[in-house]
Amino acid sequence: MAFDIDRFSHIESSVQRWDPRIKILSLVFFIFVVALLQTIPVAAASLVIAITIIKLTNIPFHFVSNSIKVIVIFLAPFFLMLPFSYPGEAAFHIIGLPFAWEGFRLSILIFVKAVAIVLTTNAIFGSSRFDVSMIALQNLRCPKVLVQMILFTYRYIFVFIDEIKRMEKAMRSKGFVMKANMNTLRTMGNFVGALLIRSFERTSRVYSAMLSKGYEGELHSLVSFKACGKDYVKAGLIVLVTVAVLAVDLIRVFAPAIKGWY
Repeated sequence: MAFDIDRFSHIESSVQRWDPRIKILSLVFFIFVVALLQTIPVAAASLVIAITIIKLTNIPFHFVSNSIKVIVIFLAPFFLMLPFSYPGEAAFHIIGLPFAWEGFRLSILIFVKAVAIVLTTNAIFGSSRFDVSMIALQNLRCPKVLVQMILFTYRYIFVFIDEIKRMEKAMRSKGFVMKANMNTLRTMGNFVGALLIRSFERTSRVYSAMLSKGYEGELHSLVSFKACGKDYVKAGLIVLVTVAVLAVDLIRVFAPAIKGWY
């Protein structure tokens, strides 16, 4: 799985050229509205909008599909649990368990909205360098502590993955083979403990280095932002479409359909 969400931020497109501050504000508003949707048809429409946005970024689909796979794995249990646990009228029974269409409908709604939100998040952070997105968040008055925690977490994911690979290689070179026994559990416990200690020591060294370079709790950058008319036009389109989606959902155009299986 690729963790570098901004791998294709260098690709030229209208979304990449969008001022990161306005882009974040507009698309986060869209995400917030998607999370509030209550009907499957409108959620499906929001998914189409999210797909359109991600297509406009020109980010390769195979890269985005990695995120979708994670969502599918994470949400698949909902399709197994909700239809059988939802407190609605059972349509029929499977192996003695009551199956409610309302639960199945809720599973689909959650899944569609989650995919739309993940795609939009990819469009936000995949179309700009991650550090630039963080500076944009800081410019938007997002709490500095939160921004720096996100930035450092993202930065050190790769460092710790390299650390894990080096430690795994060292263990194998000493003849360690993972088996289903107590020795493996004991060894893996020591592995995790050593990783935590190394992480703590590295954190202390990095923090000391930052203090020695004048760090005072704030990120400084040479990156500057300058929004133009096109940025506001793009934001206006997103807000307009988002409000339309929310209005259709609120006026219950599809309310009769809710009583059906979906």
